[in-house]
Amino acid sequence: MNKAFVREPDDNGQRQCPRCGSLGEAVGPGTVAAHLPGGAESGLADAAFFCPYATCEVAYFDLFERVLTTDRLSRAVWPKDPGAPICACFGFTRDEIEADVREGSVRRTRELVDRAKSPAAHCATASASGRSCVADVQRYYMKLRDPTQV
Repeated sequence: MNKAFVREPDDNGQRQCPRCGSLGEAVGPGTVAAHLPGGAESGLADAAFFCPYATCEVAYFDLFERVLTTDRLSRAVWPKDPGAPICACFGFTRDEIEADVREGSVRRTRELVDRAKSPAAHCATASASGRSCVADVQRYYMKLRDPTQV
């Protein structure tokens, strides 16, 4: 058949979680390996994705719709577990952001943002998404300050 008559998929490089349909965030094999118990194999392809939807049981998935659920991870991760540190590099939790809001301060939050931009941050392996926590921290802070804006 002539390729002119075959329609290519319209995914634009976006990959969706096979369970909840959320847009996955691309992660490297090192990120996935860092969240598994020592020596455990993920069973996923190198091109894997993190499902950011908090209530979805899927942590990682690949293009073959193979999944790695949160119960297989070596520790709780944000946002899958609201009690987990929002910043895995430095152990910064929601409690600290909530304390800033209660006090009308941004001291702790600002200090974390500065630390997260430093060479001491190791987001690629500490964070389940492989990304910096700064956007999540700022979003959570703003949500608490003005819930109607988020």
